[in-house]
Amino acid sequence: MSELIHGLYREGEKIADTKAPLDVPLSQCWETRKFNAKLVNPANRRKLKVIIVGTGLAGGAAAASLGEMGYQVSAFFYQDSARRAHSIAAQGGINAAKNYRNDNDSVYRLFYDTVKGGDYRARETNVYRLAEVSAAIIDQCVAQGVPFAREYGGLLDNRSFGGVQVSRTFYARGQTGQQLLIGAYQALERQVKAGTVTEFPRHEMIELIVVDGRARGIIARDMVTGELETHTADAVVLATGGYGNVFFLSTNAMGCNGTAIWRAHRKGAYFGNPCYTQIHPTCIPQHGDQQSKLTLMSESLRNDGRIWVPKRKEDCKKDPRDIPEEDRDYYLERIYPAFGNLVPRDIASRQAKNMCDEGRGVGPEIDGVARGVYLDFADAINRMGRDTVSAKYGNLFDMYERITGDNPYEFPMRIYPAVHYTMGGLWVDYDLQSNLPGLYVAGEANFSDHGANRLGASALMQGLSDGYFVLPNTINDYLAGAFGFDKVDENTPEVKAALEETQARIDKMMAINGTRSVDSIHKELGNIMWEYCGMERTEPGLKKAIGMIRELREEFWKNVRIPGKSVGEMNQSLEKAGRLVDFLELGELMCIDALHREESCGGHFRAESQTEEGEAKRQDDRFLYVAAWEFGADGVPTLHKEDLVYNNIELKQRSYK
Repeated sequence: MSELIHGLYREGEKIADTKAPLDVPLSQCWETRKFNAKLVNPANRRKLKVIIVGTGLAGGAAAASLGEMGYQVSAFFYQDSARRAHSIAAQGGINAAKNYRNDNDSVYRLFYDTVKGGDYRARETNVYRLAEVSAAIIDQCVAQGVPFAREYGGLLDNRSFGGVQVSRTFYARGQTGQQLLIGAYQALERQVKAGTVTEFPRHEMIELIVVDGRARGIIARDMVTGELETHTADAVVLATGGYGNVFFLSTNAMGCNGTAIWRAHRKGAYFGNPCYTQIHPTCIPQHGDQQSKLTLMSESLRNDGRIWVPKRKEDCKKDPRDIPEEDRDYYLERIYPAFGNLVPRDIASRQAKNMCDEGRGVGPEIDGVARGVYLDFADAINRMGRDTVSAKYGNLFDMYERITGDNPYEFPMRIYPAVHYTMGGLWVDYDLQSNLPGLYVAGEANFSDHGANRLGASALMQGLSDGYFVLPNTINDYLAGAFGFDKVDENTPEVKAALEETQARIDKMMAINGTRSVDSIHKELGNIMWEYCGMERTEPGLKKAIGMIRELREEFWKNVRIPGKSVGEMNQSLEKAGRLVDFLELGELMCIDALHREESCGGHFRAESQTEEGEAKRQDDRFLYVAAWEFGADGVPTLHKEDLVYNNIELKQRSYK
């Protein structure tokens, strides 16, 4: 066994993705894999069962697709309706390489932009496949009736997003996620009516069942009655989104959590790149210390809105309409003339922080610092007219006014970065299967497609790609061998043991009866994560955070108070406590991962590794790999490295100037 590194982790053997066929050109990789994968004939599919956890775009699309293929599908979600999944909150659009604007877009350019946007920390094979199937996603969604915006000639309209110089983002006003989710939901409900999909609303997965080294089911808690249930299957798909709520304040819905993937991690599934967190640059700033979440304003607003701060600190408290043009610093346009306001999210976020750190932030002060910059539509309204701006962004403007009380048609929006998306997640191979056989992971819950930074409008693309096109073509390869598996039911020893362990964990939490609420501890964890593992990380800060998280975890197990009962009633405090237990462990791993990666890349910015101009500085000679972490029963994780090989893209320092 290797020695401890930093006294925190060990290094294990290297790993590799063995499913992608690397002996063919990249453009033929996906077709080759699909042809070589084993099939299950339609009559046999009816005999096989698949559990899918989560019904957002990835999970809903996967459940609808696998149900349509004839598999027995059980779909679990903690909301009261599958259409309430957090995918509904996505606003700006979905990318696809259709080149409708005739601006020289292509599959290769989308592939290149995505790898570059992720700061060269994503697999070529996965990203190329994502770009390749993007056009088919749009065609399928149009066929489902998704009301994408259209231009004068009748073609679907496009707009630009950060990190690219073409217009490839398809959208439905500022509610693209909602419209896409309704399409997937309708497809899902069709299969519910057909009898191939069974839904389990208000059920939360709180444990993974592993039998003979394979994922064979889940322990779910009925959130209405509190009863624990065992559900077994031939394969399990996790599509439960990201873990951004480890920071407490984020743009995620308050119910979003990392429990499903963390429980799978504890049962042997590797966790890939946990420290890669996306900070979204256009969010409504925090307004006090009593908030429970933050609100996203779509990145699409950066198409026509101009971002600026006053040049002089003494102007920061003035009415922005009284500050003349010559006294405004349109800093993104100044620093990055080629991309301007459409630089990638990580760059826009760090520069907003830099402006506020210089004392040129605007709006109310939090802890003595004004954390806000202006997003101004005055030029756009003068150029296009208010009606045109309203047609493109009206619902976003209305939402902003309801929350802040300011009318963005007349007064510049105030924005500031906030935690939004997690590029890390469970490690998967080209088939979306984790290292744990039978466990597949789709959408934001896996690590696969975005590297160290996600480009805008790529989350919806990945979710639907995984659910509609990838998983249905790869899970067959595994399920073709499922008829040789031993039968598993509620009396199988491993199933009974998982149920007993889960019940014991709940009983232990309920018995503490301390003095602190779950939210108070979660908020403290969030403050630690944001301060030391947020937009900027340092070695001393990360080491300090790890110690603080360990102390906070001890505080939880000694002093948390969970009112109510665990069975017989709905208990939201217990739900939150179970999720917080996992966040307290996940937060520590995020900090260990950030500590070990002594470079800056994308959303991971180590202050010790930056260029003279303050940009992220990669160290390809040392860190050109995926960090896949294995859970340590002794509390010490093991790092497995998957080397990243670039045969089709040249590694270079990112520049958007």
